[in-house]
Amino acid sequence: MEFVDSCGPIPSVQETERPAPVPWCAAGRQKAVEAGSAALADLTTMGVGGPIAELVVADTEEQIIDTVQAADAAEQPLLVVGGGSNIVAGDEPFEGVVLIDDRRGITVPDESACGGATVSVVGGHPWDDFVCEAVSRGWAGAEAMSGIPGSVGAAPVQNIGAYGAEAADILALVTVWDRARSVRRVLPLADLKLGYRTSVLKRSLTDPEAGGGRTWGPTGRYVVLEVQFQMQHATRSAPIRYGQLAGHLGVEVGDRVPAIRLREAVLELRRSKGMVLDPADPDSVSAGSFFTNPIMSAEQAKTLPEEAPRFAVQDHSLISPVSGQGPTVEGLVKSSAAWLIDHAGVAKGSVAPGSNGRAAISSKHVLALTNRGGATGADIARLSEYVRDQVRKTYGVNLVPEPVAVGVDL
Repeated sequence: MEFVDSCGPIPSVQETERPAPVPWCAAGRQKAVEAGSAALADLTTMGVGGPIAELVVADTEEQIIDTVQAADAAEQPLLVVGGGSNIVAGDEPFEGVVLIDDRRGITVPDESACGGATVSVVGGHPWDDFVCEAVSRGWAGAEAMSGIPGSVGAAPVQNIGAYGAEAADILALVTVWDRARSVRRVLPLADLKLGYRTSVLKRSLTDPEAGGGRTWGPTGRYVVLEVQFQMQHATRSAPIRYGQLAGHLGVEVGDRVPAIRLREAVLELRRSKGMVLDPADPDSVSAGSFFTNPIMSAEQAKTLPEEAPRFAVQDHSLISPVSGQGPTVEGLVKSSAAWLIDHAGVAKGSVAPGSNGRAAISSKHVLALTNRGGATGADIARLSEYVRDQVRKTYGVNLVPEPVAVGVDL
């Protein structure tokens, strides 16, 4: 079977014009740029959120820093938006500054046969465009994360991941604007304190220690300006770690396949779950996976049914440069949020009892909450609460929503 990259042949960004805006945000962003203002519903993949007081579309690092400094000096709320794929916003006006990082750009500070490729990407660059570039250039390690929506700047904040791969596997350092110190800083991998879908960047939203003595929100203490990756030269993928992906490819876990073949397999699986953003697919009007997989003590895991999935938990602050994985954390177990939701009686396509039905579980995957048309932030919040209540009542597990909540309680 012949596999063709869905992005098409992608030459170096340094040698081409800037890519067109990602399709699911293009209309909303164009409207925002032309009008000088918009609603958060226009700028997010979930399509919910009230009007905003001030909009800035930045295409230089200097403009980003100046906007952040001005907002902080005026004590205005600040929301930095990349792809808008991990935000659920409330319906009331956002009385602050919304800053869109509209930059694109990939540079290669170093590329050697032995050391691999050092690749620097600006924060606003669409993540999947970067993955596409990596596959076309023979930079291995990102291919299993194909199709993840959003921007490169969000990758270290969430430590994004899919199909057994995580951003932590290839991250080297992150350049940020530190709002607490009002200074541009470079944070090496060890300082990011990466964990499962978290980092010191994300924890600064709610943890005063990470926030330099206070909490920040809805954008954290650190505004990501640029991300540097260290990637191996290879036309074959990294070893496959995820059973479903291996099965789809007809290979064994641990095998390697051509990176382009793995990318296409990942995109096929994601599309089957409504997890590739597509204006023609109503199930993709979402924030992607809405809940993180719960991490619990080994003792609590014993209370789950025997057939419930159980996975080892890795310490991502101690990633091995050889294996690309961290050591196992003893005494902790990760289960599957999707399995718990499904077996707690929340079916695909279901809605919260008594709701208007404008927010519904995806018809393809129970882990996605979708806007079926005209949903509000309150509708999404109500559905989120219903799902969490069902899992808590059935298994005693508290699911944690993954999206950033802006003016809404998830």
